[in-house]
Amino acid sequence: MTAETAADRTVLRLTGSERGDFLQGLVTNDARPGALVYSALLSPQGKYLADFFLLDRGEDILIDVKDDLAPALAQRLAMYRLRADVQIEETVLEVTRGRGDGPEGSHPDPRDAGLGWRAYGIAGERQVTDWDALRVTHVIPEAGVELIPDDSYILEMGFDRLNGVDHRKGCYVGQEVTARMKHKTELRKGLAQVEIEGTAPVGTEILAGEKPAGRLFTQSGGKALAYLRFDRAKGALTAGEAAIRWPEGAKS
Repeated sequence: MTAETAADRTVLRLTGSERGDFLQGLVTNDARPGALVYSALLSPQGKYLADFFLLDRGEDILIDVKDDLAPALAQRLAMYRLRADVQIEETVLEVTRGRGDGPEGSHPDPRDAGLGWRAYGIAGERQVTDWDALRVTHVIPEAGVELIPDDSYILEMGFDRLNGVDHRKGCYVGQEVTARMKHKTELRKGLAQVEIEGTAPVGTEILAGEKPAGRLFTQSGGKALAYLRFDRAKGALTAGEAAIRWPEGAKS
């Protein structure tokens, strides 16, 4: 077992007697005591702002979020707090992760069993796992790459499959838009795994002939993550100099 430091993560800490009810009315999932939960905060228009892990430890709730999203997330939570008995602070807890059997106090990554475990306050080592390759294999979006604040919709990014949204919980910010998308017959756009020959910069437009069919993102081992317009992503596709193919039945 190797505990690898996730050096690009910040852990926020929520305390106060109303912390649970406060989060319940804001985020897409429930913080369940003792369990690591994947969730997100949306804009009132239903667009992604930040994704994170929640850990309710009884006396507080930890929020494990990417470094560059942490200041805006803390600021927005403070804006919503009003007079609620909730305190928000940044901790010095280190985030570690790994695969295989986790150490005592670790928690399975709730998005996909293939992503191993996460832990807080356990010393880690430098990264040795190719996490981007794992993300491509399991079709896992990353903040700032596939997940774009004020642009992405979480259902198009696979949050149902990643256990990142609870459609049975009470209202939360952006819930109405998310519920409407959920009850559509099917999504017309979304994140998928594609085959790629060659390489192209992240964000390169994917074309079906001369028609826009999506955008290319993380690439690894002849496969890549792409945001596709499904009705156009058929047959031979291109992204810059790279050839793209979305096989029927590929992960999405």
